[in-house]
Amino acid sequence: MRTITSERLILRPWDADDADFLLDVEGRWDVVRYLGADPTTMTSHDEAVASIERRRTTSAHPIHGIWVITDRTGARLGNLLLKPIPLSTGEEPSDPAEVEIGWHLHPDAWGRGYATEAAAAVSAAAFARGQGRIIAVTHPDNHASQAVCRRIGMRHRGTTTRYLDMSSELFELASER
Repeated sequence: MRTITSERLILRPWDADDADFLLDVEGRWDVVRYLGADPTTMTSHDEAVASIERRRTTSAHPIHGIWVITDRTGARLGNLLLKPIPLSTGEEPSDPAEVEIGWHLHPDAWGRGYATEAAAAVSAAAFARGQGRIIAVTHPDNHASQAVCRRIGMRHRGTTTRYLDMSSELFELASER
């Protein structure tokens, strides 16, 4: 997995030194409350280390990844993912267009445009490498993430139960090629 940069940000692969930050972010209910059908907070350093190891398994893919978002000084801000999204049935999608983008940031980084900038940079990099379509699914009450979707040019496609065993608002962004 490659590093992606934008004007203010660096998106890089997770490493073991990021475990305390990951625990701090995902140990907060206000950060994880909209993640998945049954959100839970992270509770231990060991859990954070295991999660980082799982995140690193996507590193060989030329487009997909899970990055830690940092500013240009290296201060950690959050997480951004671009990966196949499981269908509600638990089956892996057969369509390569079923690729989800998602983000969550530390509360200290909220409201500064970092999610929008990071999502735009990763989307542009994915499209440059041949990805034709990216989707996002948000909890119906997650208006902040829905606003990010709109700011990066995603179109709202309505409510769906197709993914993650939950009802979500579906957004889509297609390559301009």
